[in-house]
Amino acid sequence: MPKRERVMRMSVELPLWRALTGYRVLTMLYAIGLCATAYNHFTRPWVAVAYYAVLFVWTLATLPRVANAAACTKRFLAADLTVAVVGILLTPLADNHERIAGGGPTLPSIWTAGAVLAFALKGGWRWAAVASTAVAVANLVERGTPARDTVHNVILVWVASIAIGYVVEVARASERTLARALEIEAATRERERLARDIHDGVLQVLAMVQRRGAVLGGEAAELGRMAGEQEVALRTLVSGGLVPVSRVSEDAAAGAVVRMVDEPEDGEVDLRTLLARHAGSRVSLAEPGAPVPLPPAAARELAAAVGAALDNVRRHAGEDARAWILVEDEPDEIVVTVRDDGPGIPEGRLAQAEGEGRLGVAQSIRGRLRDLGGTAELISVPGQGTEVELKVPKGADRARGKAEKR
Repeated sequence: MPKRERVMRMSVELPLWRALTGYRVLTMLYAIGLCATAYNHFTRPWVAVAYYAVLFVWTLATLPRVANAAACTKRFLAADLTVAVVGILLTPLADNHERIAGGGPTLPSIWTAGAVLAFALKGGWRWAAVASTAVAVANLVERGTPARDTVHNVILVWVASIAIGYVVEVARASERTLARALEIEAATRERERLARDIHDGVLQVLAMVQRRGAVLGGEAAELGRMAGEQEVALRTLVSGGLVPVSRVSEDAAAGAVVRMVDEPEDGEVDLRTLLARHAGSRVSLAEPGAPVPLPPAAARELAAAVGAALDNVRRHAGEDARAWILVEDEPDEIVVTVRDDGPGIPEGRLAQAEGEGRLGVAQSIRGRLRDLGGTAELISVPGQGTEVELKVPKGADRARGKAEKR
C-alpha cells in the first residue's frame, strides 16, 4: 500500500509558553529572595510572608495553565493578573514609606511581567495593552505620585508586552499560512501519484479498447470510439486542464486562510483551459505552450463560440467527421480556427438558414464575436470541409464594458 503524505503542524508558540513557565518560577524565587534580604526593613513582615506564601503556591499550582494557549483560559488570566495587582497594592502595607519613596520593589517585583506576558501570548497585543494598563494603574496607586522611575518601568512593561503580543500574532498567522501551504503541497503530490496510477492503468486500458475496437469493427468500433473520447477527457482532467483553479491567501483576524477561486473576476484566465474540454478522439487541439490570457467574460464567450462551431460539425458533417482547433496568440489579438473534413456548406445555404430562422452561425458564433469587438469568418468549399476563423482583440471584455457604460 503506498504511503500517504502527512502534514506535521509545528507550533511556534510552544517555545514561548515554555519560556513563560520558566520565567514565572524564576521570578517568583527572585521576589521571595528580595523579601528575605530586606526582611528587617518591612514594617509588617507578616503581610509580605503571607503574600509570598500565596504567590509560591499559586505559581507552582498553575504551571499547567501556562503550558499552552488552550490551557490558559480567560478566567485564569484574570485571576493571575489579580494576584499581581493585589501584591502591588499590598506593598505600602508591608514595606516602609522611605523604601517605597526611594524606588524600592513591589512585593511581586518582576513576577508581574509574567502575568502581562501571559495575556500577550494568549490574545495578542490588545490583551497585552489591557493587562499592562491595569498594572500601570496599580503601580501609580502604590507609589502615590508618578515618580520618574515608576513611569519608566510602566512604559517599559507596556511597550515590551505590546511588542511581544504583536510578534505572537504575526507568528500565529505565519504558522497557519505555512501549515496550509504544506497541506496544499501534500495534496498536489497525492494528485500526482494518482495521476501516475491512472496513467499506468486506466488510460492504457482505454487506449487498448480503442485500438481493438477499430480492428474488430461493428459495435466494437463504436465502443472503441467512446473509449478514445474518454481517454482524452480523462488525460486532460488528470493534467489539470479542465479546472482553472487559483489559490488566494489572505490574513484575516481569525487567521490566515486559503480560498479556492474557480475563476478570477478581475484578472485573466487561460483560454486553453476552457478549450481543452472540447478535445476528443475526433477533435484535435493545437495550442501554444504558454498561457493564452483573456478577460474571464471574453474567454467564456470565445469558448462558447468554438463549442457552437463544433456542434455544427457534428450536426451537419456527421459523427465520423474530424475537427481541428488551432489557437494562436498574436500580439494584438487571439485567433482560434476550427476546421473540419466534412462535405462543406453549399453556396447560399447560410443565407437560407437565416431566412428560415435558424441562427446558429449568425448568433452563436458571429453574434458572440461581434459583442466582443472581434470577427468570425467562415470559409467553406463543397467537398473540402469548412473553416471558421474567430478573432478577438486582447482586452475585449474591458472594451465591451466601456461601450456598455456609454
